[in-house]
Amino acid sequence: MLTSAESLPLTSVANSSTQPNPKRFCMENLKVIVVGAGMGGLTTALAMRQAGYDVEVYDRVKALRPAGAGISLWSNGVKVLNRLGLGSEIARIGGLMEQMAYYDGKTGDVLTRFNLSPLVERVGQAPYPVARTDLQQMLLSALGADQVQLDKRCVAIEQNANSATAIFDDGHRATGDVVVGADGTHSIIRSYVLGHGTERRYVGYVNWNGLVPVSDELAPPDSWDIYVAHGQRASVMPVGDNRFYFFLDVPLPKGTENNPDTYRQELSDHFSGWAQPVQTLIQQLDPDKTNRVEIHDIEPLKALVKGRVALIGDAAHSTAPDLGQGGCQAMEDAWALASYLATTNISVADALQRYQDRRLERVAQIILKARKRAEMTHGKVPTKTQQWYTELASEDGTKIMAAIAQTILLGPMH
Repeated sequence: MLTSAESLPLTSVANSSTQPNPKRFCMENLKVIVVGAGMGGLTTALAMRQAGYDVEVYDRVKALRPAGAGISLWSNGVKVLNRLGLGSEIARIGGLMEQMAYYDGKTGDVLTRFNLSPLVERVGQAPYPVARTDLQQMLLSALGADQVQLDKRCVAIEQNANSATAIFDDGHRATGDVVVGADGTHSIIRSYVLGHGTERRYVGYVNWNGLVPVSDELAPPDSWDIYVAHGQRASVMPVGDNRFYFFLDVPLPKGTENNPDTYRQELSDHFSGWAQPVQTLIQQLDPDKTNRVEIHDIEPLKALVKGRVALIGDAAHSTAPDLGQGGCQAMEDAWALASYLATTNISVADALQRYQDRRLERVAQIILKARKRAEMTHGKVPTKTQQWYTELASEDGTKIMAAIAQTILLGPMH
């Protein structure tokens, strides 16, 4: 277990006697060590390379396999990819999602259906729901697969006034001007930055997710359809290659049995009596390719940075997926961090502090807003959930799109 006590004492760059003259300091030719090769780590590597920096990327796994089947990539995430030169590629592999609908899960009656074009016009970019494997492969291809060193588990961090070092379990030491902790929800580097471990918080529901072929029996091919009842949810949204990303949510106690052999029967029991598209989905999913996840988040952190070490993505703000912003926030982190490094002439520590000042409140709000949304969606207070169902039946999409737009427009790309 890595703690700050196991690392060399942190010397403040700003107070160091070796601090360069701000008038002469330049952020050119920096070396950046990225620990973690998920979507956040890869996006960070690409942003840093675009800024002209030397980048090394490490991951603890022996083979890169993204967690989860799909992701709802909203405008703020897509705009980061556009700035990295990947706009046409994400448009090619992403799904065409032009409308959204809520249904009564039991009766199948439409509660509300609306076109998303007013949202796209307001935020300036279409969303592109995408399969996680496709997204990771796109990022990896853009960076170069040979640029990621696998089977490297980070166990400690050291730093001084002039550099930071990631130390791996095989003895390898990667030293650079900056170390970026992109090592996910179970982050080791987060423990170093905070000086203590962090307990994840169970949000209260289990999520099954995967991919199925597009079918009119499930939903229109350009629609995000969501069935809701009794604090449960079943949904499909279009991703590339003529597929739907699906997810089914059920509030359950933490630690319930996880057995792929019984997924279909479990889901049939949980969603007994639900509308036919939900029954069809359960029969069409492949249990062996379906993920089952107990949804957790973390409390908003009090720090994202320690000297020359910065956290991004789930290491910095592991959140419930109920806003569809987890991946987008990792991409915002990547762009913001690279931008602050590229636009200061004071010091690395100054750039990282500015990154923290800008991102800390933003990601805290996302965590808490997603948590509140999860509680309402999944029946923590049944009367509030039922009130939401009633409101959906009189909704024309205006309020829903306004809420999505508000989340997007607070980001650094708008």
